[in-house]
Amino acid sequence: MKFPPRHIRRVLIANRGEIAVRIQRACRELGIEVVQVYSEADRQTMAVQLADYAVCIGTARSSESYLRADIVVEAAKAFNADAIHPGYGFLSENASFARLCEQKGLIFIGPPGDVIAMMGDKASARAMALAAGMPITPGSSGTVATADAALAVAGTIGYPVILKAVAGGGGRGMRIVEQGASLAEHFEAASREAKAAFGDGTMYVEKYLINIRHVEIQILSDGDNVLHLGERDCSSQRRNQKLVEESPSPGLSTAMRSEMGEAAVRLCRHVGYRSAGTIECIVDPVSKRFYFMEMNTRVQVEHPVTECVTGVDIVKEQIRIARGERLTLRQDDIRIRGHAIECRINAEDPENGFAPSPGRLGELRFPGGPGVRIDSHVYPGYSVPPNYDSLIAKLICWGNDRDEALARMQRALAELRVEGVKTTAPFLAQLLASDTFREGAVHTRFVEQFIQESA
Repeated sequence: MKFPPRHIRRVLIANRGEIAVRIQRACRELGIEVVQVYSEADRQTMAVQLADYAVCIGTARSSESYLRADIVVEAAKAFNADAIHPGYGFLSENASFARLCEQKGLIFIGPPGDVIAMMGDKASARAMALAAGMPITPGSSGTVATADAALAVAGTIGYPVILKAVAGGGGRGMRIVEQGASLAEHFEAASREAKAAFGDGTMYVEKYLINIRHVEIQILSDGDNVLHLGERDCSSQRRNQKLVEESPSPGLSTAMRSEMGEAAVRLCRHVGYRSAGTIECIVDPVSKRFYFMEMNTRVQVEHPVTECVTGVDIVKEQIRIARGERLTLRQDDIRIRGHAIECRINAEDPENGFAPSPGRLGELRFPGGPGVRIDSHVYPGYSVPPNYDSLIAKLICWGNDRDEALARMQRALAELRVEGVKTTAPFLAQLLASDTFREGAVHTRFVEQFIQESA
């Protein structure tokens, strides 16, 4: 399938924080001007300072700024932008926003709105995965309208089960149910939460597998040539929020790695995917099988680990695909070199239940040296606002093998100094020093177990 070339001279970045800075850097290297939107709380952010043009689009409340599709599009038109890059979060997986961009003559740097809608609905995505020959976990064949319907499915597949909202994300709209007596209560709570957060409380049911790995496949597609860039292991997470990611996964066999990549490519071909995207899977240590979980139709927070081991600039490729260019790479060109680990440095207090720790930064010292990368938007004197995600930096370390990458990460975390706010860095250093992590035996409950054992 051929797509006509489209000129992109100026891009509006509809996001904030480190991902806005990351996108700006890719644009500059491609000779593209940048328009940066910001809220009143982000007036002093680095992304605003680095942009060619910057415009305030509303108050600190996301619902009155970064989530206002109409205002974002108006800003793009006012500054004669050719395209909009949504980053991750906010409007990045909003099908209506993608369609609005195209209706207004703007290039949406991401997949078509219809594909976002199809894969953003988790029940629909499961059906697409099944049709493409990708294994899915046992569960409801579609959505379940009532708690009684969910109860019937659970009775068939057996407990424990997990209730999921079709529009959920980040752990919201999800509940684990161990027995039937509590299912109705959990169903109503998860549905209400998803309705409040995403505007859709529709639910479905899956078998809940214990001590699984969370492994995702990075995809690039120009609409014809579809390739995968290997996998990332995202099992080290707390309350469904990822803390540490690495590539390649220390828990996959060569055969499973190949099978997962091929299945992800088949799925993207089946749905006509075009752009960068991620197929998220779970790996069951008991059956030694993997299952499709969901698809993220955007760039991921953890994309740098894949960039480090493949040498592919994923954000640049997103932009090139949006311009109608063909991928110059083929699957045989992709080589996984060495190992990369990413730690998310959040302004949170691990000793106080990971409570947010906003405030003004004092001394700030980022680590450096061979194999060390920092993606951040903060600087000394910057005030971390309480209004948004607490991520202040991503620390990525590469090594010739996992041991070297891990040693570099420990060294880099020791070098890191952030004054003025509490951060997760000391906790992450302890986590990575644990025998379980060093042995690569992590699973999605590992972090919570580590916290309990360390208390």
